[in-house]
Amino acid sequence: MMASGLERVNENEMKAMDANRYATKKTIAQGMLDIALLTANASQLKYILQVGEQHQFYKLMLILISLSIVLQLLVGILFVVIGSLNINRKQDQTAAVILNDVILVVVFIISVVNVIISGFGIEYSSQPLRLLDQHEKTP
Repeated sequence: MMASGLERVNENEMKAMDANRYATKKTIAQGMLDIALLTANASQLKYILQVGEQHQFYKLMLILISLSIVLQLLVGILFVVIGSLNINRKQDQTAAVILNDVILVVVFIISVVNVIISGFGIEYSSQPLRLLDQHEKTP
């Protein structure tokens, strides 16, 4: 009878450890995706600034890419805040749930903004020589 009680305790510990391991892996994967998106947005911003007003949707793209970067930084800050909460305290649990919901909404907005960015696209990116030709012709 004692052995089965110990087995249940060990089984519960393993489930708790697996949940913690899953959460850690999920957080790392989320961070990598966030870094990839931030890098892509920085590259898009650099391109738009280099092309300048020649881009058909220059102002719109500049605003959307900047908005995406700012929102990603906000999400990063919220992740730091939520990571500092002690979810064993009831007050922190409520704050964590609210912050999780806020993060979810902001991530959804970031996704929509980036879909719009992709829709307007970087039309000159497949023709880099065209840009070089234009710069060479100017005295």
